[in-house]
Amino acid sequence: MLRVNIAGASGYVGGELLRLLLGHPEVEVGQITSERYAGQYAHLVHPNLRGRTDLRFVRMDDLSHCDLLFLALPHGRTMDSIGELAGLADRIVDLSGDFRLRDPQDYPRWYKREHPAPDWLSRFVYGLPELHRGELVGARYASGTGCNAAVTILALWPLYRRGLVERTVVEVKVGSSEGGNKATPGSHHPERANIVRSYAPVGHRHIAELIQELNLGSGEPDLHFSVTAVDMVRGALATAHCFLRDPLEEMEVWRIYREDYGEEPFVRLVRARRGVHRLPDPKVLAGSNYCDIGFVRDPDSSRLVVLAAIDNLMKGAAGGAVQTMNVMYGFEESLGLEFPGLHPI
Repeated sequence: MLRVNIAGASGYVGGELLRLLLGHPEVEVGQITSERYAGQYAHLVHPNLRGRTDLRFVRMDDLSHCDLLFLALPHGRTMDSIGELAGLADRIVDLSGDFRLRDPQDYPRWYKREHPAPDWLSRFVYGLPELHRGELVGARYASGTGCNAAVTILALWPLYRRGLVERTVVEVKVGSSEGGNKATPGSHHPERANIVRSYAPVGHRHIAELIQELNLGSGEPDLHFSVTAVDMVRGALATAHCFLRDPLEEMEVWRIYREDYGEEPFVRLVRARRGVHRLPDPKVLAGSNYCDIGFVRDPDSSRLVVLAAIDNLMKGAAGGAVQTMNVMYGFEESLGLEFPGLHPI
């Protein structure tokens, strides 16, 4: 059994990691950390795990060596202590933004600080198996993904890798869990409930991941990205208006997406002609590791509207990290991730 520890296990992503790994047939969870809840049972923070584990939180200083260490710490914590953390495990999957970007010069722009360990950036593989499966096999270090970045990259990758897009405008609608479990004035219930709040019309830090993974180059891409908070807890829906260099027939779009994703275990192509759920909807993905992708072709222009939906805590974070772990160790990629989501919810 693979012995796994989770640092930062009291947060929403850490709790999802713990939930998934407790049901993984190849994994034993050894230790979970929380400075705030040290000594307390995990189920006091994650009540859905009551009866599933008797693990208690420990402090970071009490971590022992393990096979794999998941780091679900706030942005900035891992980069400041990566040398010390690397000594605690044979392999690491870091879910923060600290090692997602390969170029250290991107950090002052997008994360407002110099990277203190730039030599480590090249050691981490970007943890999106659909794009980096070969590099992840046997890797020692992998990053997580930004949830908004992951859903957008998966939506656009088949088109961008073929050079078919001239310009794209993306709007991502996200649930409140993306903000984490620390209360803020904006997350206070009277302020957060019933909202459609555009909190990042421009300049969202996940743009850096889009530039990197879609190979857009160092200049300003002709890809425009906004994020809006909406009144749901889980979920992210990317609506990408892609203006193509040349119009594509609908069957050709199907062929392109099937060619890239037809064998992917966690990407589903969704485009029904009848029923309520004709296009991707994050509501039906709650708790699952799927990314649903659909599209609608505008018959009067070169515009192709691509829609992609995920559970931000799953495919956008914990689920994607477990999928990455499975690839790193040569496990069946879907192990521990078979839950199909709930309907209705």
